[in-house]
Amino acid sequence: MANHKSALKRIKQNSKRRMRNRIVKTRVKTSAKNVISAAEKSGDVSGELKNAQSVIDKAAQKGVIHPRTAARKISRLSRRANTSASA
Repeated sequence: MANHKSALKRIKQNSKRRMRNRIVKTRVKTSAKNVISAAEKSGDVSGELKNAQSVIDKAAQKGVIHPRTAARKISRLSRRANTSASA
């Protein structure tokens, strides 16, 4: 355990940020799963895809995920949604 005041503060900050990042990452995963399930059921994919894109972009803006990772996730989800819509 840390003994310095600054190290104790750093531990508190890191734990808060870790919890915040976990929440955002979970939200990204859930929205991606919603798009995939909607694509398989051939339901309203466009609404789910738009929501997922928004969630992923916000996560990238906050620095939780890398911008290229966000772009890759959005690209894969939109490709999957388009193939299910055309099939």
